Amino acid sequence: MLIQETRRRLLGESLPRLKRCLDLLEEEEVWLRPNESSNSVGNLVLHLCGNARQWIVSGLGGAVDNRRRSEEFSARGPLPKSYLIELLDALASDIEAVLDRLSEGDLLKVYPVQVFQETGVSILVHVVEHFSYHVGQVGYFVKARKNLDLGYYSGHDLERK
Repeated sequence: MLIQETRRRLLGESLPRLKRCLDLLEEEEVWLRPNESSNSVGNLVLHLCGNARQWIVSGLGGAVDNRRRSEEFSARGPLPKSYLIELLDALASDIEAVLDRLSEGDLLKVYPVQVFQETGVSILVHVVEHFSYHVGQVGYFVKARKNLDLGYYSGHDLERK
């Protein structure tokens, strides 16, 4: 059940929303920082790829961890949007491969990630929550720049009880 929900929230909601936001921005807007204490959308995409790859693909999946976290935030671009989307697509594929082979027992095991010891359950919860948080930041940035509704729930009557 948790694996299915991870797929739905991460791969079915957050990744498509992030890609939609990238599509709405001009190339130079992807690397715009509102101020020096804030990250650009490009930085957040790099950060999300690094975090999810480290926690799920390496942590749960056993792949080599090559993450250089500080570079996710120090990058100033201009990496093209098409490259960022390729990174997201590769990440989705790699996450799918790990989720496909996870068992319930794997979710209860403890794995080393960064300086932490985390269960498979906590790893999946962390990545879904972390992704959602930063996708919300990206969505807010796009809405502020473009003055538009991102339409995440268009076609759904959210007032219906």
